[in-house]
Order: sequence, then C-alpha cells, then structure tokens
Amino acid sequence: MSDESQHGRPAVVDRATFTTQLDELRVREKAHTREGDAIAAARRRLPMVEVDPTLPLVGPRGPLTLLDVFEGRRQLIAYYFMWATGQPAADQCEGCTWYTGQVRELSQVHSRDATFAVLCQGPYEPSARYRDFMGWDMPWYSAQPSLDTLLVGRRIGVFHLVCYLRDGDRVFETYWTENRGVEALDNTYGLLDLTVYGRQEPWEESPAGWPQHWGAGGGHPYRRGARPIAQWTRVEAGRSDDLGSARRRDT
Repeated sequence: MSDESQHGRPAVVDRATFTTQLDELRVREKAHTREGDAIAAARRRLPMVEVDPTLPLVGPRGPLTLLDVFEGRRQLIAYYFMWATGQPAADQCEGCTWYTGQVRELSQVHSRDATFAVLCQGPYEPSARYRDFMGWDMPWYSAQPSLDTLLVGRRIGVFHLVCYLRDGDRVFETYWTENRGVEALDNTYGLLDLTVYGRQEPWEESPAGWPQHWGAGGGHPYRRGARPIAQWTRVEAGRSDDLGSARRRDT
C-alpha cells in the first residue's frame, strides 16, 4: 500500500504517467457507454402491457385520469414518490426527496413528446404541501386511488420509475424500474462517481484510507440529523413544512 493511499489520497505521478493510465481507463469507459447504448436499444424493443387509461388519480383540480396526466403528449415518465401518511415533513422519504429534487428543467423532455410527472403513493393535499415546501414545480398527482392497479405485482412502499406510451385513448406500460434503477433521475451521484472519493459509501470498492462516512453505520446517505438533507436549506430559508394533517415535530 502506498503512503498516499494510507493517507486517503492517490499516488502523485508525472503528467505522462497520469495520461497513460487515464487513457487505459477511457477504453473501459467507452465500452461501458456502448453497453449502455445497447441496453437502451434492447429496452426500446421490449413488449408492452395495456393499462386502463381511466384509472383515477387526484391533482390540483381534483379527480382526473391516468390519460390526463400525459398532458396530450405520447409518452409519460412517472416517478412514484413514497409517502408516510400522517407523518410530518421531516419523516418523509429521504430517498424520494433526493431524487425528485434533481428534476428541474423539463423542456428537453417535452421536446421529445414526453411528460414527466410525480405520482405520489399518498394523498394529494399533504403531499402537494410537501412539494411546495421543497419548492418543486413539476406536475404532481396522487396515485393512491389506483395504486394497487398501477403497481400490480410490485412492492408498494418503494420508489418506482415507470414509462408509459399513449396511442390515442389507449395507454401502455413500456418499462419500469425501482431502487438503484431510479438513479436515472440523479445527477449528484453521477458527478460524485467522477471524483476520487466517489459517493463515500461503504459498499463502494475504494482503496484503504478513503473516506466512507455515509451509510451502513455512518451518516445516513440522504439524511442529516432529523431531516432529509435537502430539507435543511428550506427550513433555514423560513419555509413552512406544515403538511396540514401531519403532526409537527421539532427540528
């Protein structure tokens, strides 16, 4: 083990050595990109299953249908946000908060004839208050009335990312993923994966001495203290986290 590794940093080399080893890694990176492209191509060739377009949801103007959520576009990308009914903002899903908060600019998605929307697994009113507290502006609905049908055969209470296709008034489910598959929404981990210390989580294979303070006995990867990490800036800015029916908890 090098002295640098023992002190939590890579070995220091000259520019030529650095460039040579980076070029070697670049071959693997390009192969990884090409494999990702091939997987995406296979994903586009999956069969699909029909879904009832009249399934009821709840939105800002009251009841609506799954078909309405498309907003007239042909495709729908739906994130199923976990929800702890009756719990305060501080106890809502830190992972969903992490991922949802990174979805900001949707014009490029819309240009591909696709809509992105959050389908919350809980009731509309308190969850919409949570969206407002966080300062998000993406379309937000409650899928609670139809959750058992929309996520049939899957675990309710974990986060899901589901893709749909509309053909006239018919709706089809074309793809779904959960858990780490939901990292498609994330750019933070993608950036951290480029750094020398990565995500700093114990499951990562890193040299001895590298910091790994988040998760598995260390700090929660999505929480700091009593709240999801992203909530703290909102609290410090004076935003209300009152969800209406949820009990309040001291921060």
